[in-house]
Order: sequence, then C-alpha cells, then structure tokens
Amino acid sequence: MAYPFQLGLQDASSPIMEELMNFHDHTLMIVFLISSLVLYIITLMLTTKLTHTSTMDAQEVETIWTILPAVILILIALPSLRILYMMDEINNPALTVKTMGHQWYWSYEYTDYEDLCFDSYMIPTTDLKPGELRLLEVDNRVVLPMELPIRMLISSEDVLHSWAVPSLGLKTDAIPGRLNQATISSNRPGLFYGQCSEICGSNHSFMPIVLEMVPLKNFEDWSLSMI
Repeated sequence: MAYPFQLGLQDASSPIMEELMNFHDHTLMIVFLISSLVLYIITLMLTTKLTHTSTMDAQEVETIWTILPAVILILIALPSLRILYMMDEINNPALTVKTMGHQWYWSYEYTDYEDLCFDSYMIPTTDLKPGELRLLEVDNRVVLPMELPIRMLISSEDVLHSWAVPSLGLKTDAIPGRLNQATISSNRPGLFYGQCSEICGSNHSFMPIVLEMVPLKNFEDWSLSMI
C-alpha cells in the first residue's frame, strides 16, 4: 500500500501492474527527452545571435518535424494497446467473484460456491484495533488464492462506483445494470487495499476494499469455514 509522501506508484503485485509500471517509465522517458529537446532549442534561440536565412523555408526540417511526432506516437500506442488487450483477456479463470457496489459498502458473492456471500463495511475509527489502518480496514476481507487467474464481475445496485486496487493494477467502474469484468492475479500473498474511486455520495470516502491473497490451501480452509 502507499506510504506518506509517496511520489511514485505502489509496488506492483500482479503481472498487469508490472506491465503498467514499465509502460509508465517508457512513456515518461519519451516525455523527458521531448521536454529536454524543446528546452534546449528555446534556450538556443534566446541566447545565440546567429541566424540562418533559409531555415524558414527548409523542406527537410518540416518533413522531420512532421514524421518524428508520428513515430513517437506509434512508440507510445503499440505498448499501450498490448497492455489493454492483456487486461481484457482472461482464459479459464480458477474462480469467479461477483462484486456489487452499494451506498456505501461492497457485497461479494463467490459464484463457484453455493452460499458464500457477504457484505463488507468499513470498520469505524472507534472500533479499530492497534495496527489497523483508519478508513481502510473492513469487517469482512475478500480472501482469494494467489498465483491463479480470478475473474471479478463488478456492478452496482444504486449509483456509479469504481472498484480500485492500485497495487494490483485494478480500476473498474461499477455501473447499475451493467456487468464489467476484471482479472486478478497476484504474485505474492499479502493484504492489498483499495477504495471506491468514483464520487458516489456523502460517504464515498468510507467504502474501502481489502483483498487478502493467500496460498490455495489456506483459501480452501477459509472457504470451508465460511460455508
């Protein structure tokens, strides 16, 4: 999860988030190079007294500054499209979980099990135990197996919500009457925190998400204890 005064992205815990962070660094380097070049040219034009009379009519220069931006856009677009298709694709999910947004809590249903469903509310500040995080802890965590592809079906029963877990590279809108899909796959066990990322009313800030990724054996023991 994020720490105070953090400037960068959260540590990646899924293959998708690793790809997103690589794409972020790739794009940021292109922006840095363009900015450096423009700053250098502006500085050069303001400081030098030398001029070239045929610069304004140079066809070669116009050709370069037309083609070069197109090449740069292609270098950005191709990795972006690749990641978009990776995020949409899911083959043979090991588990499907249906998530419903409400004002102002989340409800979860494990569709592969008969009676495994629960609501997840934020724990009030007065009820927090030592070490628990304010505005981020919930009474029922979403327990999922690690290193397996998991399909999340996300919708809403009232207004627009957004189910987001930054360290897993997840952010999917919960829209009434529409079922959106997201893919979860965690490389390691742990607790992953998120929040509703769509302004949904007065208590928008108070509907956190907590995923607990555990080994498959621990998940099976938990699911048996919940049924």
